[in-house]
Amino acid sequence: MLFAALGAAVIAVVLAGAFMSLFLGRHGESSHPESGWVRTDEVFKDPVTDRQMRVWADPSGQRHYLPEPSHTEGLSP
Repeated sequence: MLFAALGAAVIAVVLAGAFMSLFLGRHGESSHPESGWVRTDEVFKDPVTDRQMRVWADPSGQRHYLPEPSHTEGLSP
């Protein structure tokens, strides 16, 4: 009985973490560029969220990922 409860708790924590990762920022992801960041030509499609992401670099060489605005953003249907 104890092992079943412990197993269920572990599964619940793993599922909650996976669910939250879809809605929280991913590693290196930001909502807007900071001062000093340089926009690069590198763009890729995030396979999990299906969003186009742009790579930005800061002065220390670290990479940051920002969602690219879509062509239809702000347009009403």
